[in-house]
Amino acid sequence: MQSHILHFFHLAALDFVKGPDVPPFIPRYEADFRLPDDVNKAAVDAYLQALKMRAKAHEMTALWGGKMPHQQAIVPGGTTEVPDAQKIIDFKYRLQELQGFVDNVYIPIVQAVAGAYSDWFEIGQGCMNMLSYGAMPLEEGMDHVKKEKYFPSGIYLQGQYKDFDPEMIAEEVKYSWYADDTGGNKPTEAVVKPDAEKKDAYSWIKAPRYNGQPMEVGPLARLWVMKQKDVVGLGNKAFSVMGRHFARAVECSMVAKAMDEWVGQLVPGQPVTTPYEIPASAQGMGLTEAPRGALGHWNKIEHQRTAIYNSVVPSTWNMSPRDERGVKGPMEQALIGTPVADPANPVEIVRVVRSFDPCLACAIHLMTPDKKLISKFAVS
Repeated sequence: MQSHILHFFHLAALDFVKGPDVPPFIPRYEADFRLPDDVNKAAVDAYLQALKMRAKAHEMTALWGGKMPHQQAIVPGGTTEVPDAQKIIDFKYRLQELQGFVDNVYIPIVQAVAGAYSDWFEIGQGCMNMLSYGAMPLEEGMDHVKKEKYFPSGIYLQGQYKDFDPEMIAEEVKYSWYADDTGGNKPTEAVVKPDAEKKDAYSWIKAPRYNGQPMEVGPLARLWVMKQKDVVGLGNKAFSVMGRHFARAVECSMVAKAMDEWVGQLVPGQPVTTPYEIPASAQGMGLTEAPRGALGHWNKIEHQRTAIYNSVVPSTWNMSPRDERGVKGPMEQALIGTPVADPANPVEIVRVVRSFDPCLACAIHLMTPDKKLISKFAVS
């Protein structure tokens, strides 16, 4: 919920809402601002209110995570925070206020923006292939794909709903700054060899593919795979800039309602951690849904130490470059055909890009174990 509120009000809404000529509303792209004055003012006021709501969401996470951001209580095997009656009350109190903001402010403003910019239901289509690893399990069991979850696992590929098979995932690097022999591998076998001088490459992001196809991930993908009635009811208009914003707002409200039920199922005093031992050797994967979309981590252990660790994050899927066949990634495809009124002020481009909620820092991880200085910048 924190992430969705952050994305719309603080990262994307100002492409559609005109704020006053003071920071943080400037500098900005000049755009065809269309909202009526009263609605625009309400949206600007909500920008500030959303900052407080994000803080509430952080407080809710801290109740179970120990602190936020970068919670400390989540550990292998469970958590170190033990539920008690006061924490449950504190959580529900904040959740009630946050849910009111989502249903009475967030969703109505998204609907107002969608009404004023209805043509943006026709822009930013993308690949129209949807992938959801599934998340928030509702039953016990080790098989993540098969067990019942609030967000089900599944794909929508070339117009058909299909079961999700993690064995279909591979990463390609033809247009990425990595050595060619690291491409085409399963995530369990991935080895990273940077090649910053590689001919024709243009991205530090790899090109993950599912059965050879680019896949969009995120709130739209989750709700489309879930066959959520409001999103699926949009038809092909859901595959658009405004469809992504709408799906994110709908999902935010859905999660709030679900959490209200789940927190009531907590039983104070029950164990919160399952004991475990690090095996001498093992190989596994962790699949879930982050706010931005499908998140997978693959791990191989040898001699009780990590031998291979690979993560394919949501922005890796959405921002991927072209693959071996020259097929563009989801965001690249979404940009094709986007009308730009003024190339010197390309607000239309950033509207498409921001609808995916991209994060380069999530998708690219570089380190130099020898602590060699690569570059140095002075920012004034």
